[in-house]
Amino acid sequence: MRRRTAAPKALSPAAHRAEGSPVNAAAPMPTCLTGLVVLDLGQLHPGPHTAMLLQQLGATVIKVERPEVGDSGRALGSDTFAKYNRGKLSIALDLKSEADRKVLLDLARRSHALIEGFRPGVMDRLGVGHAQLKAVNPALVMCSISGFGQTGPYAQRPGHDLNYLALAGYWAVPSQVQDHTGRPNVRLADYCGSMYAALSLVVAMMTARQTGVGQHLDVSLHDAVTAWTLHGIDAMVRKTGKDVGQMGHVMADNDLFATADGRFIALGILEEKFWENLRALLAPDFPALASMDYETRARRMRNKRALNTLLRSVFLQRSLAQWAACFGDADIPWSPVLEYDEVLQDPHVVARAVSSASAEDGGRVVGFPVKFSSGLSPQDPTAPGLDGDRQTILDWLASDRALPATARG
Repeated sequence: MRRRTAAPKALSPAAHRAEGSPVNAAAPMPTCLTGLVVLDLGQLHPGPHTAMLLQQLGATVIKVERPEVGDSGRALGSDTFAKYNRGKLSIALDLKSEADRKVLLDLARRSHALIEGFRPGVMDRLGVGHAQLKAVNPALVMCSISGFGQTGPYAQRPGHDLNYLALAGYWAVPSQVQDHTGRPNVRLADYCGSMYAALSLVVAMMTARQTGVGQHLDVSLHDAVTAWTLHGIDAMVRKTGKDVGQMGHVMADNDLFATADGRFIALGILEEKFWENLRALLAPDFPALASMDYETRARRMRNKRALNTLLRSVFLQRSLAQWAACFGDADIPWSPVLEYDEVLQDPHVVARAVSSASAEDGGRVVGFPVKFSSGLSPQDPTAPGLDGDRQTILDWLASDRALPATARG
């Protein structure tokens, strides 16, 4: 028989500023995370991003930072720190201090989840590992995010995003006819791992509410991005090795092409109808595209190197603006490769309210990218000052009352 326990009394989420918020519900409904408290002991990217996702979905997040220096992200600039930590509460604790360890355990007793990003074994050595946390709150979910996980021969190795991608085989299989190994422009392993962590935390917290039993989540950034890579390349490698000519996913007309002014166009041809539309549009000016060698997908795959070379020469004939005018509203999956400012001004990005205006710290508020018909609470655009909510949090711990809603700034 499943045991149900009353959920600890939760912190009330801090009052949020609605102005400029990407969430457009006037009176959003509570979510299953509303009122749940998450302790964020993460640093830099994965842990704080995981906690941010939960906060955007309704949880209240207390950021536990090192005294004096705080999260390492603070040293990289206020906007870098703010992008993952808006709307969180901050308290500074020295986990080497017995008094501050007691405060952390008191916080864990009143909370629903704890996220940490130390190397494996550090929390145990500090006396606040899973066993100690479970002793004060059996329903707590602990989520440990590390480069290589809590076990295995690489568990104690240092690493960052590029290392996890390299070991996951991210560059193991070509993706273009003229392929090259280049650094991704976003931290793919970090974001991949934090998304798996957030999903797993929601499941584990909801399970804990039903059963009264928490658990320890072991999230490896390397495991996460390896799963992505293996889903993408396993069948390809088994069938074709690394011969670009034999790889069905490497297509001549599904690629990035440079334009005359040094910009790029993304062409996403896959279905036959889109090739027919592209050829009908361009063949009058570039008759080589009408060759029978490119008539069907099978023929284009046999002649992919020649077609890719031809398309590269075609797109070099005009500027990006000229190609945009040429394509217009044609039923072809093409797009300009946008610069940062162009992304912010893109009419679809504006219409979908992906990002609001600049925040006070100079950064931008990026909302949760899924639209809930019942709405989500607006994102607080301000980031906490280091230890800025200490007294409020300690007062909450010392009472049975919920923390009064506050607004910063």
